[in-house]
Amino acid sequence: MLPYVLMWFAMLVVAVGNGVLREKTFAKSMPELRAHQLSTVIGTLAMGVLIWFIIRRWPPASGREALVIGLLWLGLTVGFEFFLGLVLRKRPWAEVIGAYDLRRGRVWVLFLLWITVAPGLFYSLQKT
Repeated sequence: MLPYVLMWFAMLVVAVGNGVLREKTFAKSMPELRAHQLSTVIGTLAMGVLIWFIIRRWPPASGREALVIGLLWLGLTVGFEFFLGLVLRKRPWAEVIGAYDLRRGRVWVLFLLWITVAPGLFYSLQKT
């Protein structure tokens, strides 16, 4: 699992880069919610490329292991987000959890779903 944990840090770099891209470009010319949604789409695509590379370079031993990898990345990502929001930025719980509210157009949860299932999907595609 060590390569997958280390690659999560590469995923973090991609995510931060995506956030910088959003803030330096299109976030200035559109409402915050739309910028969030566009950034989530861009981040999902970029992360898909990275995950494809990771799974190709270090193929999981099985579909079950691919699922474990996705769950590992999900746990690391959500843990990091909550630590960042609650501890470092001292945001209220409602604000941090509000980032997951699809009813309000917050589509970040779809990104989290993607990083969870993508290892299994790419594993399956490489096996065919």
